[in-house]
Amino acid sequence: MFFRKRDEHVKPEGMAFWVRVRTEKSGEVVPLRISRASELSPTQQGYYVRKVVIAPQSLDRAVLEIWFDRRARPVKKAVEGGELVPIKEWT
Repeated sequence: MFFRKRDEHVKPEGMAFWVRVRTEKSGEVVPLRISRASELSPTQQGYYVRKVVIAPQSLDRAVLEIWFDRRARPVKKAVEGGELVPIKEWT
């Protein structure tokens, strides 16, 4: 049986996914919850989500995009104006 490695940035939890984005300018870390039911848009290959991130302290802006397969597993991630924080660095 083949077991797929867990994604290092996207943490599934119930009917949602959790990610953390570090903004480029100030380095502020912003936690984000992505709802499977209301925020994933269907595509021909699976699902897609795009979120604009505004850091509450510094008001830095970043744009997060994640593409998922048909089983809602992340296959591609991109952040403009920041970077994803690996789950192992979450405190």
